[in-house]
Amino acid sequence: MNSKDQQALLELARGTMISVLGDRPPPAYPVRFGKVPPYGGLFVSLHAGRALRGCIGTFSPRESLEETVRAMSVSVLNDPRFVSKPVTLEELTSLEIEISVLSIPVPTDDPMSLETGRHGVIVEKDGKSGCFLPQVAVQLGWSVERLLEECCVQKAHLPSGAWREPGTRVLLFTAESFSDSTEKS
Repeated sequence: MNSKDQQALLELARGTMISVLGDRPPPAYPVRFGKVPPYGGLFVSLHAGRALRGCIGTFSPRESLEETVRAMSVSVLNDPRFVSKPVTLEELTSLEIEISVLSIPVPTDDPMSLETGRHGVIVEKDGKSGCFLPQVAVQLGWSVERLLEECCVQKAHLPSGAWREPGTRVLLFTAESFSDSTEKS
């Protein structure tokens, strides 16, 4: 995706959030990427400096890239982890928006082949699942093993070693992530 496309999607995300928080009509946006999702998922994250203020995504996109950006931009404002301190319109002006467009997740028989900073991970077992985006391990200084353990515990609510157990599916994906942080500098 070129920088012009990235910028357009970031503007769509911010415009959508402004419309929701300001009780205004959503911004018009022409479809540029087509109706069939050529991607495996999408996440929208909000950051106040290094602090996370929301992160919501999907691994089941059924719409155009633009509509998925719009839907995740609305959802991130309601991230359940921040229900006691929701994002406000005033705060939004100082938040960095990050969009991660994901590849289609691929199961692996060798979870330790995961490359931190390159791969994101999904752990699935007994109807529970969790994921981390590729940048998480780098940001937190985690090893591959720690990333897998934390995904089990924090995200899938499984024991830390569940990723090694029979019946557990581990999937890897990559992400093209971009943000409007340069505009905030």
